Amino acid sequence: MKTNIYLHQTHHTLADFEGIFATLALVFSQNTGLHLFPESFLCGYPLADLVIQRPFIDAYQKHLSEVDQWLKVLPKSESRALCGGLSYQLDETGELQHLRNVIYELTPGVGLKPIYTKRLLPNYDIFDEKKYFTPGEGNTFYQYQGQTFGLLICEDMWVSSFHQFDPCQSMLDEIKERQIKVDAIINLSASPFDVNKRHKRLQKAQNLSKMFQTPFIYINRIGGEDEVIFDGGSFIVDNEKTLCQLQHFAAESKLFVFEPKQNHYAEANRVTPNIWESFFAPDLEKKSALPTIRKWTEEDCQHVAQGLMFGLQEYATKSGFKKFLVALSGGLDSALVLALTKLSLKGGQELEAIYMPSIHSATLSTELCEKMCRDNDIPLKHLPIKFLHSTVKNTFTQSFKESFEGLTDENVQSRLRGLLLYTRSNQTGAMVINTSNKSELAVGYSTQYGDSVGAISLLGDLYKSEVYWLAQYLNKLSPGIIPQGIIDRGPSAELRENQLDSDSLPPYERLDAILEGILSYKMSRIQLINEGFTSNEVDKVIRLYTRSEYKRAQFCPIVKIKSKSFGFGYRVPMSKAISFY
Repeated sequence: MKTNIYLHQTHHTLADFEGIFATLALVFSQNTGLHLFPESFLCGYPLADLVIQRPFIDAYQKHLSEVDQWLKVLPKSESRALCGGLSYQLDETGELQHLRNVIYELTPGVGLKPIYTKRLLPNYDIFDEKKYFTPGEGNTFYQYQGQTFGLLICEDMWVSSFHQFDPCQSMLDEIKERQIKVDAIINLSASPFDVNKRHKRLQKAQNLSKMFQTPFIYINRIGGEDEVIFDGGSFIVDNEKTLCQLQHFAAESKLFVFEPKQNHYAEANRVTPNIWESFFAPDLEKKSALPTIRKWTEEDCQHVAQGLMFGLQEYATKSGFKKFLVALSGGLDSALVLALTKLSLKGGQELEAIYMPSIHSATLSTELCEKMCRDNDIPLKHLPIKFLHSTVKNTFTQSFKESFEGLTDENVQSRLRGLLLYTRSNQTGAMVINTSNKSELAVGYSTQYGDSVGAISLLGDLYKSEVYWLAQYLNKLSPGIIPQGIIDRGPSAELRENQLDSDSLPPYERLDAILEGILSYKMSRIQLINEGFTSNEVDKVIRLYTRSEYKRAQFCPIVKIKSKSFGFGYRVPMSKAISFY
């Protein structure tokens, strides 16, 4: 028997109960079949401490009751929905006893009921699920129109060294023991975007399809939640074949007419090797004497550009901003941020650039800033800091009877720019977009309350090498959006005469590889030296990295595009001994 299965890759703001209810009402009014929604569809994900706050609990419980009552008065039909949601267990005084991440079955004329509880609770990087949830203890085989579907929620398909239990193996064992004919496996997910994940996600699903000898149905949410972005990309695979594929970074619903296979369970099924651990391996390759970070393909660049623009728009829209402000310097980082923002603009949104030259700014910087804004029809304002800088310097000399030089002088220039940038932001209500990259952030090569300011960081998860790759990709996609002169010139903060980044840091191709080894938590000082890096450069990078925690702790949210990023999932003490490195 053929079954209509609808994959709903949905997009809602966290706790948008009205919008969620409206989506359900629309779905049940239109199409008969089995409707599949992502993990935590009924509330949003991740909710963090919101799930244990009383106002949220009360509002969610009311929402769940309204959905249940609405379903009960609907005419009975063949339609069903499987939705991710929360299940609260409260005691007689209303205190929380247990909270479960579950799949609800929604049945017209009957109501809703939880039918499966997530068994593996991720507790690494951005995930804190063991803090909130009670794990499930059994498999669920869901019956619909004479067909049987095994149910999983997100992490349940990703057994690893973090977990002592494998729900997929448990399900397979029960299938064999009870001789159950399973027609497909369904996984409802809220899986964050990672530039390396899309292929591994598909590969893992194909492995599980082979393992169960049945199609694997994967439904993922989309949306930006502060710095975490969800890319969708839902699919159905049968062995190596992709039967259905939804878009990335776009809400979409798609009908798939499902026809079960005729074969029964297979006695010879073997558990395939798990690839989960590779998510957190250093993303390095060795094509020469020294390792380098893996070069992005054009497809990688496309997905990263989509993810960054999507994350920016999600953050701005959900925060109520329609105007954007970028400090343009004549360097590549700010130019790439300006280009991404320009390409992401929607109707009714505005973008403005500010150029704030100092006495050390090159004439070429001015010319390149003007060219980029002129060619892309972006308003550009000039706000020189020469006289402000002189005034501050004279004031300190008069007050303290001594002048400031060196790093202090450089930081004053950067902080004056931050002051002017936010003064303009206050005038226009524009959101300031940070322009720092991951290499700089890792070694503290930025000024606190200066060039580190911003509401959100687009490049904070891109090493400097990746900034170049993405800029070159955008220029291929939109020729001339970044003047070639900006890409070709040497990187410099222009805070002193003839300054170059290479005066303070190892070459970026070496620095980025060392940082990737450190930030993956997989490579020690000795291992990096054994790979061919000098002890001096490794020690310098480690020293700069460890001494910069206080800066990162006060940095703005970073759009996360990798498995290991600074920000929400990075938790390292600011004060510590570093001798163990």
